Amino acid sequence: MTVMSLAPSPARREVLTRRIRLLVATTITYNVIEAVVAITAGSIASSTALIGFGLDSVIEVSSAAAVAWQFSARDHGVREARERRTLRIIAVSFFALAAYVSVDAVRALSGTGEAGRSIPGIVIAALSLAIMPFLSAAQRRAGHELGSASAVADSLQTLLCTYLSAVLLVGLLLNATLGWSWADPIAALVIAIIAVKEGRDAWHGTGCCAPAVRPAAPAEVAAAPADGCGCTPDCACCT
Repeated sequence: MTVMSLAPSPARREVLTRRIRLLVATTITYNVIEAVVAITAGSIASSTALIGFGLDSVIEVSSAAAVAWQFSARDHGVREARERRTLRIIAVSFFALAAYVSVDAVRALSGTGEAGRSIPGIVIAALSLAIMPFLSAAQRRAGHELGSASAVADSLQTLLCTYLSAVLLVGLLLNATLGWSWADPIAALVIAIIAVKEGRDAWHGTGCCAPAVRPAAPAEVAAAPADGCGCTPDCACCT
């Protein structure tokens, strides 16, 4: 039986690599702006949610920078060698994000401090909610096709930023219009649970890579994962 390769050609790999570099650079640039605006606006309005959102942007930058470091290598073998280390950096970023959001949510629920209305905060949250899903989807598609677990894990962290943007926007709007201070920290605790799950997946390298070669022989098929996607031994995940 003939082996049918599903791996992208060298030319296609180069295109995908350049695309991921561009997407990562865009994500880093936007998150730096987002962090400055959110932390500044949060400090002015005494909003722990906005400051936490800004710090999340800093974590997003560290994650994207880790992927940029991986894909800065021209040699494919070097990029693969950096994959595991990059995934660990992304996982730690998720855990740090979950820890901060949890602490911030508990503080908010305990009634520590009262945030004022922040129009700049509402604007940056709305912009992030509109922009981040597209950046995440584009990087996730390229990462899947390339078979890069770290690129997909980073795209999931960008998607998590979308959820946080929604939580922040709802919290800021409810605080500004109705004076409800409890909605944001409750939703933030849910986001923290999601962050822990994504961090665990990134740490183990699960749920993110595409198969390089479809199994050809019956023995190989029997040894393949249950869903038959044919992931290679050094790629511990199938989607």
